[in-house]
Amino acid sequence: MTHMSHSALATRSRHHPAFLGLTAAIGLSLAFAAAPARADSLASEPVGILPGGTVVQQYTMTNANGVIVRFLSLGGCITEIDTPDRNGNFADIVLGYHDLAGYDSNGTYFGAIVGRYANRIAKGTFTLDGETYHLPINNGVNSLHGGTVGFNTQIWRVTPKPVSDGVAASLTYTSPDGQDGYPGSLNVTVTYTLTDSNALRIDYEATTDKPTVVNLTNHSYFNLRGNGSGSALDELVQINADFYTPTDATQIPTGAIEPVAGTPMDFRKLTPIDARIRAPFQQLILAQGYDHNWVLNKPRPNALTYAAKAYDPETGRILLVFTTEPGVQLYTSNFLNGSLIGSSNTVYRQGEGFTFETQHFPDSPNHPNFPTTELKPGQTFHSVTIFRFSTDG
Repeated sequence: MTHMSHSALATRSRHHPAFLGLTAAIGLSLAFAAAPARADSLASEPVGILPGGTVVQQYTMTNANGVIVRFLSLGGCITEIDTPDRNGNFADIVLGYHDLAGYDSNGTYFGAIVGRYANRIAKGTFTLDGETYHLPINNGVNSLHGGTVGFNTQIWRVTPKPVSDGVAASLTYTSPDGQDGYPGSLNVTVTYTLTDSNALRIDYEATTDKPTVVNLTNHSYFNLRGNGSGSALDELVQINADFYTPTDATQIPTGAIEPVAGTPMDFRKLTPIDARIRAPFQQLILAQGYDHNWVLNKPRPNALTYAAKAYDPETGRILLVFTTEPGVQLYTSNFLNGSLIGSSNTVYRQGEGFTFETQHFPDSPNHPNFPTTELKPGQTFHSVTIFRFSTDG
């Protein structure tokens, strides 16, 4: 087995009875003396057992600069991203669960691969090639993030992938025909690459044996000041979008594409998230904050272009986002209500983090004017998102 990491998740899980049983069964030592993380390395360790008996692995990617990304075989969930501030001090900048059980239920989708359809589909219904499909209703009257057994709940097969710059791993999963109501057997590969230029690149690929719909994203919640540091709403954000898709009271797009100019949705200049979040603007009232899709400015469809930026003046940390996707969802963790303990061993509250969910638009199968999410046999879905970490120092 490769060397052990020292994440809080792993430390807590080692004392869980299920993990102790696992160590007895396979002869692992609980004395985690430690070899330091090696540059450009992928390490793994078991962190617990699910109720059905499946062992969950945690993987640690370390680049030449000491930046670390940790993720689980469960849902591909990114549990930790350690980056330096302007003074070279490292901190984890994503939210996570206190223990493995949180990721098993993952009602907040912390760090997860989300699919088969990220975001919402109205009333869990869409029509494709004349046939109507029905999905689980798990978000008010709508279907959210794939349904009740979405990709965030699945065990992904993880294999190292040789790369010339940094370290990479490919995660694969096959979603069977009819899972959560979606047609077609969908073969999915998601590749995480941590480069030596301090970027996390995520490549998504999928093929199908029947016409279907696909919308994949990663659901990491960022707080550039550090996990557990309190509200992230005073951090500054820029979104490269002149338009957004307004929603109805159930957060389903109305079908309109409206300009951001003159509204609190205008992030074309770097702006504190909370600068206008309390404005009496109907879209903010309906979503209890920001939880909307922005239509990214693109020179052409599928171009890999700049999408968004976040900046924390206190630490100097900067996050740049590039994507081939047509949209990005800024979500300000409106429904974190103090009911769960995070991986920081603090209670998470509203505004504790924010997401940049690169994506096709919500409910696209029901809006012919939106970019299509249809995938047919013989085609390959491919998208790229890059999260680049730096500082102002």
